[in-house]
Amino acid sequence: MNKKLAVITGGAGFIGSHLTERLLKDGHNVTVIDNFSTGRPENLAHLSGNKNLKIIEADICDYRLISPYFKKIDWVFHLAALADIVPSIENPEKYFRANVDGTFNVLQAAREAGVKRFLYSASSSCYGIPDKYPTNETAEIRPMYPYALTKYLGERLVTHWGQVYKLPVVSLRLFNVFGPRSRTSGTYGAVFGVFLAQKLARKPFTVVGDGTQTRDFTYVTDVADAFVSAAQSDIRGEIMNAGTGNPKSVNRLAELLGGKIVHIPKRPGEPDCTHADTSKIQKLLGWKPKVSFEDGVKEMLKNIDYWKEAPVWTPSAIGKETKRWFEYLSN
Repeated sequence: MNKKLAVITGGAGFIGSHLTERLLKDGHNVTVIDNFSTGRPENLAHLSGNKNLKIIEADICDYRLISPYFKKIDWVFHLAALADIVPSIENPEKYFRANVDGTFNVLQAAREAGVKRFLYSASSSCYGIPDKYPTNETAEIRPMYPYALTKYLGERLVTHWGQVYKLPVVSLRLFNVFGPRSRTSGTYGAVFGVFLAQKLARKPFTVVGDGTQTRDFTYVTDVADAFVSAAQSDIRGEIMNAGTGNPKSVNRLAELLGGKIVHIPKRPGEPDCTHADTSKIQKLLGWKPKVSFEDGVKEMLKNIDYWKEAPVWTPSAIGKETKRWFEYLSN
């Protein structure tokens, strides 16, 4: 194996920590750049004794601070970003700075250093509510809220730097990633963190609408594998979906977790289905997910104590937290 020097922005986050773990396991040197606004030092604690790991606390919005760490780097994985729908509606400037200006800085640092591969973590939220399922990469872009827009603008920067400056870039549009170490705190958000905290507290699962809506839940180690496959390839200038192509309903998730449910109102701007057309990534990278939805849920239940300090959401608390969601996104 050819040992690589890699930088992972957002490497202490959910996906970033699993990617860090994977690259170290493969024998590579990894520098994590994270400001710990959403990432957690605990996510990397089990790797702290690894001599091939360097952790830098820095904000990607500070070019002068981050740029020295890109020198002589082979692979850059740009995962650092602000997520969540409601906060992006309430504070779009903060999201633009992190997800657009921050991406510009990382691209410039990578370009100046002459890195060999640049991998971007894009979001399938750019598709909004698509016309066709499964959804392929040529679908119309319809971001429904500032988070989705800023992640897409970041992707446009990445592909443009590939076009103009010949930076060898690849963008992966991720679909509903789940697994251990997913986010536990912050504004009401991803269904897994919400449900697992509710299960620990012996509270009913707050199911949006009738629960028949489906999501292309993709296990985090499979996503890490997709990034590594893209880095190892000679593919450049491509945008690819990374999902399973096998959506599961929220009701199925509640069934696997085991517990009572309570229904809350359906939310505007959310698709009834996310369903990745993965034919392109299969063709170009030979990548397919390996972990089934059921096995992934089992792994999360084994690690359920991780969510013991997560907020426990009730229907009334969710209603209050998502008030702006309905206010801005309702037709």
